[in-house]
Amino acid sequence: MQDQVVGSSPVKVDAKDKATGATKYPGDLRVPGMLYGKLLYSPSAHAKIIGIGLADAWQVPGVRAVLTANDVPGHNGHGVIIPHQPVMARDLVRSVNDVLVAVAAETMAAAEEALRKVKIELVELPAVFDATAAMAEGAPLVHPEGNILSHHKIRRGDMAEGWARAAAVVENTYRTQMVDHAFLQTEAALAEIDDGGILVLHVATQYPHWDRKELSRALGMPEDMIRVVGGSVGGAFGGREDMSLQVQAALLAMHTGRPVKIVCTREESFHAHSKRHAMVMHYRTGATGEGRLTAVEATIIGDTGAYASWGTNVLRKAAVHATGPYIVPNVKVDAYAVYTNNPFAGAMRGFGAAQPAVAYEGQMDEVARVLGLHPFAVRWQNAMTEGCITATGQVLESGVGLRATMEKAGSLVGWDVSKING
Repeated sequence: MQDQVVGSSPVKVDAKDKATGATKYPGDLRVPGMLYGKLLYSPSAHAKIIGIGLADAWQVPGVRAVLTANDVPGHNGHGVIIPHQPVMARDLVRSVNDVLVAVAAETMAAAEEALRKVKIELVELPAVFDATAAMAEGAPLVHPEGNILSHHKIRRGDMAEGWARAAAVVENTYRTQMVDHAFLQTEAALAEIDDGGILVLHVATQYPHWDRKELSRALGMPEDMIRVVGGSVGGAFGGREDMSLQVQAALLAMHTGRPVKIVCTREESFHAHSKRHAMVMHYRTGATGEGRLTAVEATIIGDTGAYASWGTNVLRKAAVHATGPYIVPNVKVDAYAVYTNNPFAGAMRGFGAAQPAVAYEGQMDEVARVLGLHPFAVRWQNAMTEGCITATGQVLESGVGLRATMEKAGSLVGWDVSKING
């Protein structure tokens, strides 16, 4: 009997439906009496809201609801760690993620026309778009409590000893950019009230249980009156862990008494969901003449945008992975999640571990160059093996396959690994 998964080709049970187009995603759903919803996002990254004029929008034929923050019955906010991203902005906008108005109409054209008729009066405020600048004294405040969301520290060994033992010290700054998930299926949600008075929400989500909690809090209704149906997901990669259209679609359905579906255009999708954290990483790395690492000091600044999302956890993970899969006896790491007026950043595959790899691998190449050693050899002699202890004190008891992987990769490109490693 075959029970081995690794190395086999198991049948993907949903492959045929996806290949033939039979799979239904939330954007494909249609129900009788359905209205079309649209959201108006802020044209400004940081501004005071003076007024929102809705009268002309209500005059568009076919419009059935035009809602603002005043129509949110519960807590006007959501967020996986801090629920401070508004369902709809009331007094202030902090980024272009902020929704100002939600409309529902008989046709998509009517909903789009209603948004064009909304009159928004804003007063621009000073904004900050660079995380390093946001940490400086006197920088524009994204939130009253300050621009630093979190600061994670790792300390191990004796840094003075590490630098004293180093025959070479390399120091560089690395930058990674904000990245959008760009999943094939943009955000889509269909909300309706069933015959029993239950709010039913069809949405592609990574956290249906958490969506229900967020909906309950924002709508001021018990969780047992809410049913979240997780539909087929046309890509997620972390970008569907935060709320996007869920609360607004539910509000429109509750106000109209009819099903309401919202589907983002690609441009709206860029506004709606989180991004990968852009990071600035300053590294200082010491090594002996033979290439053994003696010390690593890193300062990592992550741009979490205007709202927290998973920023605290992402930068914690960045700190934990700052030294990579290498043995470093002396470590000093400071990782900051910082608010800016950029689109908010959250979960994306790698979750804070992908960005530091750019820095610590760049440093390994620089150490090899300065010492005149082969980059493979430098990595080999510093590679963690079973029994090694990480910078956070974790003992790697099993499953440490870095050297085996390096040997296999080297042999496949024709290297004599034994000669490279001396």
